[in-house]
Amino acid sequence: MEDRSVGFRQAASVLPMELRAEALALPGAEQETAEELRLRVGRPVSVVFPEGERWLNGPDVTGAHLERLLELASRSSVHAVLDQIREGFLTVQGGHRVGLCGTAVLQNGQISALRCLSSASIRIARSFPNSSAPMLARLSDQGRLESTLILAPPGAGKTTLLRDLIRAVSDGEGVEPMRVGVVDQRGELGAVFQGVPQMDLGSRTDILDGCPKAEGLMLLLRGMNPQVLAVDEITDPADIRALILAAGCGVTILATAHGTGREDLSRRPLYRELLSAGIFRRLVTISGRGGARRYEVEGLT
Repeated sequence: MEDRSVGFRQAASVLPMELRAEALALPGAEQETAEELRLRVGRPVSVVFPEGERWLNGPDVTGAHLERLLELASRSSVHAVLDQIREGFLTVQGGHRVGLCGTAVLQNGQISALRCLSSASIRIARSFPNSSAPMLARLSDQGRLESTLILAPPGAGKTTLLRDLIRAVSDGEGVEPMRVGVVDQRGELGAVFQGVPQMDLGSRTDILDGCPKAEGLMLLLRGMNPQVLAVDEITDPADIRALILAAGCGVTILATAHGTGREDLSRRPLYRELLSAGIFRRLVTISGRGGARRYEVEGLT
């Protein structure tokens, strides 16, 4: 059986040593269910569990701690991850996402850096093999996976489900096997490290890491002959246009978006356009957290 505390220990390794000990002292069962580590200047480190957030019995976080965290997360090469930092986060080995807050430095109206860091969030990435298995039949037509949009609030498991759907269709588990192209803009799906995915996305999957979604979709479509294209978190009109174009080429689409249901999508102009384009045949809505998550599947045709 997989040791799910491994991901926690890997994520905790970017904590400064004086903060790391309290986190690693948590019982193994709690490490397995922890979702995030939170650091805020003037407060102890906290851990986010499915049932809520709890503070550890350690020293208060300082600005120096956050600077050290950034150094550890970037492997002492902060300049190499500046593009990610400008977006407010960076992804570390294992696919764990480090979110950052501080004072934005503007240059020509654009964020060029963050200084005086004030807080950080380490979101623990985990794979849950076969988590998509119970719903594969409802997402397929005659054994072939249909274009599917996964909808949920932040932290409810969209990326986790998308990751396992990619693996299942790539390996042909429960559905017809197909070639999958993944645009992994934030490095959370495949967690590619030095060219090697740290997360299992299947044997027929090609990953374009760190590339904006709209541009990445077109690169994969032109160069890799995918049968399925997958992206995490649609947030931009350019993403919508690229998805519509890809679907018009006969490619199956797998994607996620923030939302609480179909009615919520219909009220928002960006997603209303996506629904009206008719590129998705199935909608999966996730609600709840942890072991209490619920999955609702409905047709969009």
